[in-house]
Amino acid sequence: MFGPVLALLAAEPHRAFSITDLGRELPGRSSGAIGSVLNRLVDRKWATLSTGSPRRYTITAEGIDAFTAGAGASRAPKATAPTPTAPTTPAPAPTGPVPPRPGAVLRPNGIWYLPRQLGDSTDVEVLRRLRRDNIAVLLYGPPGTGKTSLIEAAYADAITVAGHGDTTVEDLVGNYVPLPDGGFEFAYGPLVTAMREGRALFIDDATLIPPRVLAALYPAMDGRATITIAAHHNEVVTAVDGFFVCAGHNPGVHGAILTEALASRFAVHIEVTTDFDLARSLGVPNGAIDAAVTLNQRLRKHEIDWAPQLRELLAFKRITASLGLAAAVANLAAIAPEPDRPAVVDALQRAYRGATITPLTLGKQK
Repeated sequence: MFGPVLALLAAEPHRAFSITDLGRELPGRSSGAIGSVLNRLVDRKWATLSTGSPRRYTITAEGIDAFTAGAGASRAPKATAPTPTAPTTPAPAPTGPVPPRPGAVLRPNGIWYLPRQLGDSTDVEVLRRLRRDNIAVLLYGPPGTGKTSLIEAAYADAITVAGHGDTTVEDLVGNYVPLPDGGFEFAYGPLVTAMREGRALFIDDATLIPPRVLAALYPAMDGRATITIAAHHNEVVTAVDGFFVCAGHNPGVHGAILTEALASRFAVHIEVTTDFDLARSLGVPNGAIDAAVTLNQRLRKHEIDWAPQLRELLAFKRITASLGLAAAVANLAAIAPEPDRPAVVDALQRAYRGATITPLTLGKQK
């Protein structure tokens, strides 16, 4: 499928294609599989990605050279791509939301993600490379640090499964559901959908899922890339190109256990922490950030079990705008787990110069 997509882009080098545009020319191919190939082309710098909505892809000079040299030509469409010529009219300017800064990535929910440094690249680029090379990745860190946001930015086609202690094998592979006429029909689960459509599957809070349930993933992640659905006539499902598994782990959360079997399935483990500089740039009050920095330092030393992360800090900003600073400070104390509340109150009092702080509580009738 790599060749046909590259050929279509090369046939009209000055056109910006959406995944839907390419899907019309490639009947029978899923949008997830097409999107996966396009991401790989972008990683190789054979195509560029616009920031508008829907996302559009245009072949680069390097991509034209690669196609001309025969990259994927054996699988290209029968029609020969015409030799690129200069456009007679200027290409239309990209339309859509304007990014807040260069390099920002628009998530499917319409919210921008600002990539962070990771090694010699960015977190989004690294995750896309890992998918291209089929190297499973585990993101770990406290809840609210942006693990899901990163996955959505890196993989626009991602399917997310929210893990918990009651997650079953059926929640992953599928189960029979009742029909209005009294019969039953087998409804395939997110694992099967991701395998068949070549999409990324993100298992959030994976370490809350019972190990025997997670074992259903392992055959899909190893060299076999297949699973057998015993409940549906022992049907065998084989993953197509683009299928990828990633997971999230919240250390310290009650019941979260990273077993050796699970950890070994993910070759790359990346810690995700709160970006306090980002919080400041987004307008979170300095006092709340100072308190959060202090509390996160204590969290890393295992002196406390909870500290506010980016999610709580952004909520603090919204509450300040709605109810005022005093109410936002009191609420941050209120949402802290009871064992860690004294530490949170102390940090807030230091940040706000000895102010008396009590959790947000109803008073007398007015």
